[in-house]
Amino acid sequence: MQNKVVIITGASSGIGKALAFRFAAAGARLVLAARRVNLLDEIVKQLPQTEILTVETDVSREEDCRGLVEKAIARFGQIDVLINNAGISMRALFTEVELDVLRRLMDVNFWGTVYCTKYALPHLLQTKGSVVGVISVAGHVGLPGRTGYAASKFAVRGFLDTLRIENLKTGLHVLVAAPGFTASEVRKSALNAEGRQQGETPRDENKMMSAETCADHIFRAVVKRKRQLVLTFIEGKVTVFLGKFFPALLDKVTYNHMAKEPNSPFK
Repeated sequence: MQNKVVIITGASSGIGKALAFRFAAAGARLVLAARRVNLLDEIVKQLPQTEILTVETDVSREEDCRGLVEKAIARFGQIDVLINNAGISMRALFTEVELDVLRRLMDVNFWGTVYCTKYALPHLLQTKGSVVGVISVAGHVGLPGRTGYAASKFAVRGFLDTLRIENLKTGLHVLVAAPGFTASEVRKSALNAEGRQQGETPRDENKMMSAETCADHIFRAVVKRKRQLVLTFIEGKVTVFLGKFFPALLDKVTYNHMAKEPNSPFK
């Protein structure tokens, strides 16, 4: 990754921030994108030896994604890795949630990935670079109370899997990374039925995989040009396995597990 140019969306916190530090440690040049550009500036201060471009970006806006890529090319002249990490979650029953919440989930999680990939792709083809989508175990298994989140992550996986097949002969690398539950802000900022941030996490963040550990796994998967990454054993690999071979059992296990969350929207 020495001198490679890496774009990371959603880089202001959580997995995105951890990815910035991990790629910086390997000598990469960074393009960090997020809405909270003040937090990106703090990362720049902590990485004085790294070439970094920060771009205020709302990935749900196509023009922002196009501008992000244009600014990256203007500054560095190439793109080697695009990590589509920006995302939001939700927590509400489908019978109660406002449809605009689902639209917002799709706009950020799915369309943000599509927009950034569309404009970065010509440059990634030139470098035979990598497109990465950070999804979730919810991109493999439906999570109750999170219909919009699961739908958006399934959509990203389908989009990127298809992109990989279309580019079997171009040298493009496509990685779909599915972390299990990872300590981050995503649950605190998750939208409720009315579209407001719930403000607190329903899970014990201290018992989850750290963002730094997650970032290290994704970094190594990019270097090794893996096609898929499923993280954590029980909530990740075992869950995906059960979904393939024992789907009815997994439905029951998933329901019971998620119903144990504090203030669960279903019982």
